[in-house]
Amino acid sequence: MKALLLLLPVCALAGCVETEAPAPAPQPEADSCHAAQFRGLVGQPRAVLDSMKLPQATRVIGPRDAVTMDLRPDRLNFEIDGQAVIAKIGCY
Repeated sequence: MKALLLLLPVCALAGCVETEAPAPAPQPEADSCHAAQFRGLVGQPRAVLDSMKLPQATRVIGPRDAVTMDLRPDRLNFEIDGQAVIAKIGCY
């Protein structure tokens, strides 16, 4: 019993040991899919995209569309709101 009481402070101090923080995940380039050239389309009707030639693998995401959560920094994404207006453009 006395041995157990002697180990208690040692166990309490073990909880105070600092551990090394995990390395942060690498961040993609800010405009790796060249979204900046399309920023002027935010607020425009979704229909304007129909007449444009968009890069391959571009996603046009509606308000209730299911999309994968995989990160592809080179993929251009247009998010459409409930009023069929381009709400967001990004690389993901």
